[in-house]
Amino acid sequence: MPPTRPGLALLQPVIPQNVGACIRLSACFGVDLHVIEPVGFRFDDSAMKRAALDYGPLAHMTRHADWDAFLRDRAPGRLVLFTTKGATPLNAFAFRPDDVLLFGRETAGAPETVHAVADARVVIPLRPDARSLNLSVSAGIGLFEALRQTGGLGGKA
Repeated sequence: MPPTRPGLALLQPVIPQNVGACIRLSACFGVDLHVIEPVGFRFDDSAMKRAALDYGPLAHMTRHADWDAFLRDRAPGRLVLFTTKGATPLNAFAFRPDDVLLFGRETAGAPETVHAVADARVVIPLRPDARSLNLSVSAGIGLFEALRQTGGLGGKA
């Protein structure tokens, strides 16, 4: 996969269906997916396989043993953390083709150490009384906007 397309990174996900759905995003949009361990399930979990369906072979997924391994091995580009904590609204953020869209753990988000390393922080604007979206829904919204801005959308209309 060329490094000129935004990618996705999931930090220690705990819900296999979210990873399965992100595998589908990776496959359908032709982007890299990074899963940063430890995860809260077995990768042979049937729920993840159901969510990914038969898209696994089309996906570009790399598993990283931990946060340090991800930082060491990832391609150059900005880390854009999606967070509910003090961030630029998605509709006001300018993406670059080599951005990696980073999503924290479903149950706890990203720790402060990750916030400190992120090059940018983005929030998907929600109603004031809504807490957050599902991880894979957020990843789909963020990835689509990043691809739209950087000219990476293609395929069937």
